[in-house]
Amino acid sequence: MTSIPNEQTSIIRTERGLAIAGTRITIYDIMDYVTAQYPPNFIRGLFDLTEEQINAALAYIEANRAEVEAEYQMVLKEAEELRLYYEEKNRDLIARIAAQPPKPGTEAAWEKLRAAKAKFKSEL
Repeated sequence: MTSIPNEQTSIIRTERGLAIAGTRITIYDIMDYVTAQYPPNFIRGLFDLTEEQINAALAYIEANRAEVEAEYQMVLKEAEELRLYYEEKNRDLIARIAAQPPKPGTEAAWEKLRAAKAKFKSEL
């Protein structure tokens, strides 16, 4: 781990990318919520951060917006590629599991889930 030059050691670069020191939370995790315009207090509570940690993360994002945004876009692209890879790799397994009958005693719950899915699809 190395500290980011000209920044307090609250934001560090790890093998996972830019992260909040003392946590496994990356700046990219925070960016998901910043991009969706969640309030700082919500983000702080969601990740169980201190006021200083969230302020340092948000200040770093603002001060280095172009760099952070470029890395964030790369992280999103890699995540989508992984999602597609595993979706394709597990397509047959997922289909086999979905085709299995529900376990005894769970039929009502499964029927409720099917009805909710059908309603959701009809609303799209």
